Amino acid sequence: MFSDYFYLGKITKKFGLKGELMVYLDTDEPEKYYAMESVYINVEGEPIPFLIDSIKVKSKNQLIVLFQDMDNVSSSCYINSDLYLPLSMLPKLTGNRFYYHEVLNFTVMDKNHGNIGICSDVLDHSAQAVLQIEHPKGEILIPIVDDFIKDVDRENKIIRTEAPTDLIEFYINQ
Repeated sequence: MFSDYFYLGKITKKFGLKGELMVYLDTDEPEKYYAMESVYINVEGEPIPFLIDSIKVKSKNQLIVLFQDMDNVSSSCYINSDLYLPLSMLPKLTGNRFYYHEVLNFTVMDKNHGNIGICSDVLDHSAQAVLQIEHPKGEILIPIVDDFIKDVDRENKIIRTEAPTDLIEFYINQ
């Protein structure tokens, strides 16, 4: 149901007595969302649009948001709810920068090993995000770092990598 949306953040708690809510933005560039007019809230598994009356910046990734037609009592129902926006609102990335969802099913071509498989997922671990690649001999994990990701060809759906030879061989030879 949320395949056409991207995760923006979460409502963390109430703020004050006017129905305002604290929102945590889970993004590297939260300032791009300081002037939002609406957001989608996950209500029982459905993306429901909510208009925003006002936004105050509390800290870089925290906002105080007052939603339209939401009072102090009803706002409590939305604490811990996830926030989403349509994928169409994501700024376009170029070069080797990419959104994790956009490289799914891309072919991964390594400089030393050639075609090593298809990107089936991006695992966003706290220490390091990695490409999860389905290879005929099993799974290969490649950290998403500039030294390893050399090119993202969106037109041909190819990610070109130059991962350490030992890393790929570790997975292939298991």
